[in-house]
Amino acid sequence: MEKEQKGSEHPISIIINEIVSIFSNMGFEVALGPELEDEWHNFDALNFPKDHPARDMQDTFFIKDKPGYVLRTHTSNTQVRFMEQFVKENKEPPFAIVVPGKVFRNEATDAGHEMQFFQMEGLMVGKDINVANMKWVLSDFFKKFLGTDAEIRLRPSFFPFVEPGFEVDVRHNGKWMEVLGAGMVHPNVLQNCGLDPQKYQGFAFGFGVDRLTMIKFGIPDIRLFYQGDLRLNQF
Repeated sequence: MEKEQKGSEHPISIIINEIVSIFSNMGFEVALGPELEDEWHNFDALNFPKDHPARDMQDTFFIKDKPGYVLRTHTSNTQVRFMEQFVKENKEPPFAIVVPGKVFRNEATDAGHEMQFFQMEGLMVGKDINVANMKWVLSDFFKKFLGTDAEIRLRPSFFPFVEPGFEVDVRHNGKWMEVLGAGMVHPNVLQNCGLDPQKYQGFAFGFGVDRLTMIKFGIPDIRLFYQGDLRLNQF
């Protein structure tokens, strides 16, 4: 019976459950948020300038009959909502969350890109959180997810909501792959959410679940996930 039930699960659902389980064992809790989001939670609170390219119609689906709202472009909106609620309830860090969910980007589709896909983001905030903590968490995750041979490397990069920011590559089966972005939460983001950046700091990361599912199961085309073909369960 268990095999039949697992076989009926979508590969992305299987991977989300596996990822959540790994992070839960590290002490992270799951947070969920809306797919239809206002620009404050999707952009402004995350330190996106008003003229940032991500706000353009080429990247973002704006809602015609609901000005100021978009289909979220990342699950970072839920990080903002979680921190706002955390402060509202007069709680004090530390905290650690992972945020799974579907996101939307207005872009051309091909074997590696879709207009909709699933993302998993993580956030840890406390008094003494640093890059070394982030690197350990990500390294431990990938060793558990891909195998003990997996290793990571950080390359400097820019994202509005972190400083410093990094592209994170993973080495698996002898090959390096770029799989996620990460960095230390920008002080402006903490302040926008009601946390004192002089007192607290933290790290955030985000990766595409579809991409990791393709790597894990050897699925060649991201578009297969959304065609409703039950033969996808063969993976």
